[in-house]
Amino acid sequence: MSVLEGKIVAITGGGTGIGAGIARVLAKAGCRVTIGGRRLEPLQKVAESIDGGTPIRTKTIDVADPESIKAFFSDIRETVGDVDILVNSAGINIQKRTMAEMVPEDWDRVMQVNASGAYRCIYEVLPAMRERKDGVIINISSVAGKRAITLGGVVYCASKFAMTALGTAISNEVSNEGVRVTNVYPGEVNTPILENRPTPVSQEHKDAILQPEDIASLVLGICMLPPRAHVPEIVIKPTIQQWV
Repeated sequence: MSVLEGKIVAITGGGTGIGAGIARVLAKAGCRVTIGGRRLEPLQKVAESIDGGTPIRTKTIDVADPESIKAFFSDIRETVGDVDILVNSAGINIQKRTMAEMVPEDWDRVMQVNASGAYRCIYEVLPAMRERKDGVIINISSVAGKRAITLGGVVYCASKFAMTALGTAISNEVSNEGVRVTNVYPGEVNTPILENRPTPVSQEHKDAILQPEDIASLVLGICMLPPRAHVPEIVIKPTIQQWV
């Protein structure tokens, strides 16, 4: 039996990309996974794609909407129970990424999803984790949360740096309470967010970079660690991508 058997998992951004990959891996490990996203159809496709393991629940959520976040986690608590593992995987970027092109409304939208949304999701699950002195929170950040890279753009980098600080500060606060927070910093990953790149990405490049299942395997390993072991942060990048 997997050490994760029966663990209650909530994943935002679970309808596509990294979130979907993590959902499949954790469900196959025996977790009771609920995935959330703005559109129900992609969520249902992920749930239907599971071959073996525990069925995946679906529930819409807009992490830019505080009331939607509350409803999502209330549904999990009332239907399944308190969340053991939270994966903050919802994230967006924009096409006009420079300060010269970006407008304040774009700043607000990206920060609301990538930073404030992650905070509010953690806010929903952390009290119960602290009470029972057990829980895992995985923040899917980006190498743009470690380096302010041009490719990520002004607001995306700022939002991911905010997620970095959020995860680190909370992790330090709860280190003696049995709750472990990990910031994961992927490099380039073949996910739908690539469609928002200012310059189109070739299929050859998509095939050469990280795939969602690569991140999912890493997250699975982190979740399977014993309670005494904590990975505060970890970078994973394509072999072809430089780390500078």
